[in-house]
Amino acid sequence: MSVIPTNTTPMINGRPDLALTEALKKVSPQAQQKAKSASQDFEAVFLNSMFQQMFAEVKGEGPFGATEGTGPWRSMLTDEYAKGISRSGGVGISDDVFRTLIIQQAARAS
Repeated sequence: MSVIPTNTTPMINGRPDLALTEALKKVSPQAQQKAKSASQDFEAVFLNSMFQQMFAEVKGEGPFGATEGTGPWRSMLTDEYAKGISRSGGVGISDDVFRTLIIQQAARAS
């Protein structure tokens, strides 16, 4: 089963992405799934790093406060936020990473 449905054309900047369309034909569905998973993981790591920086200086009570013991919980919370956002569509980083991975794999297969 293809990661990109065969009845839809991948789009980039509002136009059909012909390079990705051709590359998907050369890459196995298993490799596509692996690339999709890796690109989502990459985006989650990026978002986690961004969230950690964002909440580093937050003071006060609650899960993002600066009380004793919030450090480990905060890191787990930001990690789960990042994974959740990435799984639900993310901010677009994983799409670009996926496109790059697939085009590179197709070039190696040729």
